[in-house]
Amino acid sequence: MYQETYDDEEFVGNIDVVADSYANADEIEDAGDIDDEELLLQAQAGVQSIPEQVRTFLGYLHRNLQSGKVNDLTYNYEMQFPRLSEKYYAKASWPEPQYVAALVNDDGLFLILYRELYYRHIYSRLHPSLEIRFRSFENYCDLFNHILNSDGPTDLELPNQWLWDIVDEFIYQFQSFCTHRSRLNKRSEEEIALLKENSQVWSTYSVLNVLYSLIQKSNITEQLRAQQQGGDAAQVAGEFGGRLLYKMLGYFSIVGLVRVHCMLGDYTLALQTLENVELGNSRALYTRVMACHVSVYYYVGFAYLMMGRYADATQAFVHILTFVSRTKQYHQRQQVDAASKKAEQMYALLAIAVSLSPVRVDENIHAYLREKYADQQHRIQRGGEDALDVISELYLFACPKFITPNPPNYEAEVVEPQAYQLRTFLREARLQLVVPTLRSFLKLYTTMGVDRLSGFLEMEPAELKNQLMVYKQRCRQVKWDGGSDLLSGELVPSTDLDFALEMDMIFIAESRVGRRYADWFIRNANKVQDLVVVLENRQKDTIAGKPKVDAVAA
Repeated sequence: MYQETYDDEEFVGNIDVVADSYANADEIEDAGDIDDEELLLQAQAGVQSIPEQVRTFLGYLHRNLQSGKVNDLTYNYEMQFPRLSEKYYAKASWPEPQYVAALVNDDGLFLILYRELYYRHIYSRLHPSLEIRFRSFENYCDLFNHILNSDGPTDLELPNQWLWDIVDEFIYQFQSFCTHRSRLNKRSEEEIALLKENSQVWSTYSVLNVLYSLIQKSNITEQLRAQQQGGDAAQVAGEFGGRLLYKMLGYFSIVGLVRVHCMLGDYTLALQTLENVELGNSRALYTRVMACHVSVYYYVGFAYLMMGRYADATQAFVHILTFVSRTKQYHQRQQVDAASKKAEQMYALLAIAVSLSPVRVDENIHAYLREKYADQQHRIQRGGEDALDVISELYLFACPKFITPNPPNYEAEVVEPQAYQLRTFLREARLQLVVPTLRSFLKLYTTMGVDRLSGFLEMEPAELKNQLMVYKQRCRQVKWDGGSDLLSGELVPSTDLDFALEMDMIFIAESRVGRRYADWFIRNANKVQDLVVVLENRQKDTIAGKPKVDAVAA
């Protein structure tokens, strides 16, 4: 049964005893210079400084973890932990782990999970020091060693949202550390010396090793392949993969690998990683956690965008943006907030994709783009250096945080991976800019002379013919046709406007797609219904108010 209030609860336990047993913990700094009595007083003060509600929450969380009550853990994690964080620790860290140990009888596994929450809160609300970054990495090593290196499957059970957040936060802290490490002008000599001595901390090899180990341990690839072939996944799951904890961690690690490969700039490998994940399947495992669902499509769309497959990028972004807009009222507020931030990035990337390769999109998505990015899209369509400036601005706002796989050269200037990826994208975008510019003129005519169009564009006819050939080539893209291989596809026209060039005459053909009236009528019928309800309520208020007015007049 969910515990919604803590006001009437009391902490049950002997603080003096448990604090004494933990007084010599490594986490207490400079313990060698303090006598035992002072250590005991510090430990007691630390435990007693924890608010009563927080103590009770930690007690419930500990008991639910021991008993494996996943539903209660879900409530503890998704509802109570954010609520208490906002109430007591909006601008501070949660209680130190050595003091929490006194409340849970020094339960090692619980303290590992608590430290994961503790460090994650510091990353989200405060500025983590280099020491905190090191300690958080060590704690993740302890957690994954417990899961991966035990003799048999661990009895630990956690909600899907918590499992996803563990993998997602692990990758986020890796990216944050790489960015922190590369900013040498902001690091002191002592910090640089520590970074050199601890090059294995948050190394790319360590992070990839954890993700691939979770995938291998869970046999999730074999399970997904068996499901695609109509077989029984349980037969290939194995001893570990048959447990939900390992299965979901393995699955989330696949999605995490996609993110890591995108951060490293390997977009082909990112899409290959999803070979056995069925995109578009409403019953796929990634749909169980909203943040995972959004993350899959964000990185798939971004990988397609960087590979010049704008139609596939547009399709991925439109799919997930439509999903977020239609289902956000059914999810927790913190989940919706995170998805909304990622959605804003995807709208910016979609504005780039649609501008470089115009295509019809969902009317609601189109209306939002027109409202927020109409000016930027118009400037991109005009071409020139101004278009590249707009693309750069949108790209830097919406792209992932790129990293370098190796530690930087601490004696030389560091090349920003963000700037390198931007230059790579702009090289491709510069060639693609001919499409929106020429299309804006060609769609106005059915036949047109080369001389007239060259006059509009202020270029020589010979140069215009070259541009038209570039347009032809750029308007044919490889488009994914379904299936498990996201890199495969068919070479098809990516725009609704085509032309033929005969001598000095251009013959233009535009394929018009019939408008979808169903969505339009449903949307406007709902608006009319809302308006009718408002008018009826106003009429009722007016009628109800008349006797009062008459009575006052009488």
